Formats: sequence, structure tokens, C-alpha cells
Amino acid sequence: MNERQKKRKEMEAVVVMIEDVVRNHQQNCITMFNMVRTMLQTWNNGHEGRPPITYSMTTKIPDQVRHMDRLVGLTDADCINNLRMDRNAFGRLCRILRDRCGLVDRRYVRVEEQVAMFLSTLAHHKKTRVVGFDFIRSGHTVSHYVHEVLRGVIHLHSILFVEPSPVDESCEDPRWKWFQGCLGALDGTYINVCVSMTDAPRYRTRKGHIATNTLAVCDRFLRFVYILPGWEGSVADSRVLRDAVTRPNGLKVPKGAYYLCDNGYANSEGFLTPFKGVRYHLKEWGPTNQRPKTPQELYNMRHTMARNIIERAFAVLKMRWGILRSASFYPIETQTRLIMACFLLHNFIRGEMQVDPMELELDGGNDGLAGDQQGIVDEHGDVQYVDSVESSPAWNQKRLDLANYMWRNL
Repeated sequence: MNERQKKRKEMEAVVVMIEDVVRNHQQNCITMFNMVRTMLQTWNNGHEGRPPITYSMTTKIPDQVRHMDRLVGLTDADCINNLRMDRNAFGRLCRILRDRCGLVDRRYVRVEEQVAMFLSTLAHHKKTRVVGFDFIRSGHTVSHYVHEVLRGVIHLHSILFVEPSPVDESCEDPRWKWFQGCLGALDGTYINVCVSMTDAPRYRTRKGHIATNTLAVCDRFLRFVYILPGWEGSVADSRVLRDAVTRPNGLKVPKGAYYLCDNGYANSEGFLTPFKGVRYHLKEWGPTNQRPKTPQELYNMRHTMARNIIERAFAVLKMRWGILRSASFYPIETQTRLIMACFLLHNFIRGEMQVDPMELELDGGNDGLAGDQQGIVDEHGDVQYVDSVESSPAWNQKRLDLANYMWRNL
């Protein structure tokens, strides 16, 4: 067999192999087509007679309108129980967010419903899915508008934080009249947060909770003047205060004025603390305990009675907003902003509602909003502020002189 015949046989073998491949491919395609056709026929037979499934936003609108009417259209009690403010305050908040923060009605979600979903989340710490079920919305819709309203509320910080007024000679409140020049009280509070495993040690408090240490300053009327959220729970209160005072837009304490604070801080210019080693807390001054025997004890008793305003402010705040009582699963940056929003809305409610139901529920008392509520006015731009927090012999002497003055006028 010559070379030419060999090549011819090889070419014939290749042609036969290609024909086999094509024939097998055609058979496979026919088999697959028959299988798909059989499956479609089976599916059509199983669904024969069933109505087509359709989805329409408009079918949900009547139920959504009825839910909003139940929240804000019937009684103040329902509105307060669900959204923590009465109907007038809710309407004014929506109007402010429209006018100042750019919130607008969307095609299917009005501003009122956006704000209601946000307040419901803060008040009861509901998960997005639960709020979506209540408002007949998707979880994505709820999450979107929670963040939209959150940005708007944070934008209102310049008008919702108050300017404190110092105690003057005309003050008749027995808790405050001894502390002329005092602007209010400050303290730190732990608010539980959810962070990553790598960050957890930094946020762990002395009691083992994962929390953020939030500095808060309030005036005599349970209204917050300044807050600094976001510091880790392991950080000392004094360090947080130093950071607040030295920030460019931080806590401003005019020279000569001061806030009451506990012994977690240094007795320094602008911050008056109790005497150490002397009984101090309110429970130590109960009706069955002895009366003060020294000027230092008398000073500490009156100091704690006045400074208790910040503890009451924290109690009212956490009773109002359930999201502050347990950790949420938002990113830590969002959790910090939600904390600030709770403080701002607390001030808004205190300013808009004549009676704060949470304060009445706390102990039946009422600090009210009566009295001089005008802030410190810097007419000439020459007010000097405290710019450091260091223990001061001059303020130690000021504290001792105040204690002796109280003792002489007992």
C-alpha cells in the first residue's frame, strides 16, 4: 500500500468519526427537546384553571391608610403609646422635617408614614421585618426610610439642643438656689451596642457589657444641652469629658459658670464635684438616716439632690426609647447616630408637649418647663470658655467656701 492510499484511509476514518459525533449531537438535542416539552405540558396541566398571580401596590393602600389613621388620626393616647408623642407634636415634627431637612412625599409613602416607621423603630426597638409587617411595607422600604428620617433628625441638632440658663439670685427652687451660676449637670451613661468580635474588648464595660460610653449634659429642666456618643465602654468618664471640652464644636462652658458632676470627674474650672470620702448618694440621706453633721456633708447632700436631674433625664430617655435598652444590629456608626437622634427627639418632645407622660410615669413628679429658660446670649462675642479639665486648687477652695456658706445658712 502506497503513501497515497494510507492518507485516503485516514481521511475516511476522520469523516466517519465526524458523522458519528454529529449524529449523536442531533439525537441528544431531540431527546432534550422532548424532555422540556413533556415538563411544560405536565406543568400546564397541573395549573390549568388557576387564575394568574398578579401584584399591585394599589391593593395595599387602603390597609396602609387605615393603619396610619389608627396611629395618628384617632386619639393622643394611641399616638403617644406607639410613637411617644401626641398628634400635634407628631404633625409639627413632620412639618419641620419637610421644611428644614428636605423630606418629601414619595409616590407611595408620605412623610408622615416615613416618620412613623422611624419613631416606631426607636420607641419599641422593632426589627425591620416587624415594622414592615405593621405598616404593610417591605423590609427594604422600611430600612430606606429609617435612614432617610435619621439623617433629617440629625440635621436638626442645631435647633433641638438647648442653651442652658445659669442659676441666679431669683431662683427659688430649693435644689438649685445654692448653686448660683450652675448650668445643670452632666454624667456618662452606658448604652448597649452590637460590634464585631475584634472590637468587643474595647467596648466591654467593667460589668462585662458591650456598650458605648455616652456623655450627656442637661439643664435644670430635663433638656439636653450636649451629648457625645460613640466612645468605647472601656473608656473612663473623665477622658470622654476632656475630649468633649477640647473639640472645636464640643461642650462650651463659659468662664465662671459650671456643671455639677460626680467624682468620676476632676473638681476643676467649670465642673463642680462632691467631697470625696463623705456620704453622698441620695439613698444615704433617707428619712431614717442622720442629718448632715459637717459643712461637707451638707454640701454633698444638696449637690446630689441637684445633680440627680441628669439621672432622671437618663431614666426618662430610656423609658421613652426602647432601642436604648438593648443592642441593635445596625453598623456601629448607625447605632451612634440613632443614639443621638433619641436625645434630640427627647428635647423636641419636652418642648412641644405641655406634659411629658414618661416623666409622670417615672415618679409622678414634674420639673415642668416653667421658669427662666433663656439661654446665655453672647451679644459681644467676648465670652471665654473653659478649654481644659484639670484639678484646680481655686475650685477646691470655691467648693469649700460654698459648703461653709450653706452651713452658716442652715
